Amino acid sequence: MKVNWTSDELAAATGGTASGRFVCSGVAFDSREIGAGDLFFALKGESSDGYHYLEQVYANGAAGAVVDRATDGPHILVADTAKALNDLAKAARARVNAKIIGVTGSAGKTGTKEALFAALDRGSRGFAHRSVKSYNNHVGVPLSLSRMPADTQYGIFEMGMNHAGELRELTALVRPDVAIVTTIAPAHIEFFKDESEIAKAKAEIFEGLTAQGTAIIPADNEHYPLLRDAAQRYTQNVVSFGFSEKADVRVTDHVAVAGGTMITAQLPTGSLCYTLSQPGRHWIANSLAVLAAVEAVSGDLAAAGLAMAELGGLAGRGAQHRIAMDGGTILLIDESYNANPASMAATLAQLGTLQGGRRIAVLADMRELGGQSAHYHNGLAGHLALAKVDYAILVGEEMQNLAQTLKQGVEGPDKFDHCSNSKEALELLQVNLQADDIVLVKGSNSMGLSAIIKAYAGGGD
Repeated sequence: MKVNWTSDELAAATGGTASGRFVCSGVAFDSREIGAGDLFFALKGESSDGYHYLEQVYANGAAGAVVDRATDGPHILVADTAKALNDLAKAARARVNAKIIGVTGSAGKTGTKEALFAALDRGSRGFAHRSVKSYNNHVGVPLSLSRMPADTQYGIFEMGMNHAGELRELTALVRPDVAIVTTIAPAHIEFFKDESEIAKAKAEIFEGLTAQGTAIIPADNEHYPLLRDAAQRYTQNVVSFGFSEKADVRVTDHVAVAGGTMITAQLPTGSLCYTLSQPGRHWIANSLAVLAAVEAVSGDLAAAGLAMAELGGLAGRGAQHRIAMDGGTILLIDESYNANPASMAATLAQLGTLQGGRRIAVLADMRELGGQSAHYHNGLAGHLALAKVDYAILVGEEMQNLAQTLKQGVEGPDKFDHCSNSKEALELLQVNLQADDIVLVKGSNSMGLSAIIKAYAGGGD
């Protein structure tokens, strides 16, 4: 077991009192994730209290717990467990001599974070660390920092928000040497006046930049000037990426190859030709942000290129499954974890490039669009038409808007169905599916489309 924290270090970091000496290898606040040697934070939620799970976590092998009430097992006693987690995150950040990268944006955060980790972990031979899953909020970010080993050379942390001010708090914890904004789009626009307000909230990530830090921003986005101006208030090292000829890191050529794209990119220090295993124009842009970040932290660009050629699809975010059916196969594309207008447009565009049988789109509600929800859902009709989708299954109350638009027959697939939930969508798919079909499954996570992926490919949530 590799020791991450000792009880003395934990007590010093949190201002707590140790019941005795112990060491831990991992950190978790979800009792279901506890394994041998882990430290458990007994956090209080709106309807739960981690303290009530102590018997279970000790039985699962927890080395100790951080608690606000004494317990029989090894523990650190603190006044406030949530504050203690933040304090431990600060201590973890302070003790490393590592280059730290923060990633935010309206889409592509998790994929970019995972690609960066693959690139820097390969280049450092195993000394990179990143936040797992989508641990990108006020609890997930400090947890991810607390898990960072002392000998880390590169740390990559995803940061999300749906309200102004949230990123300000997260970036103060992470204190990134490099801050990336992948793109700005109307995700969570329910909580903002307009997209420019989203851009301002995303730009809060630059406030935490270390001295001589680097801001990496999308040159092709309409909010590029706003992001550039915001970044320049905190650093003079602003690097743009994209397809624009004015971008600092830009595509000079790209050619579709089996399962991905071969790309030639121009960087400030030279050019790089590499293969990207993930298809789609949005992924090309993400890969440029990765290269910009690797160069900013003096990482190994060659290793980064090799790592991106070997990236696997992420569950819920583009993983592809070939499934045997009636003497043929179907291609099932899992985009079931998240959806907003920008990511819907990108994935439908990619669906339109795939060759095979019929193109089927199973699309569920995009959440948190507020008063503009009908507008953005109706706008998907044009993207369905451009992708030449043969059949669409629309899931949820908000998708009723798109169904009404498609009924008018102006654009979009001739054949479509609307239903209320993922169970009904699965039934429709089972009735209509044929060998060699290409099926895109995409919607907000709360719509439960992962059940469709699980039914055909296993896994899922």
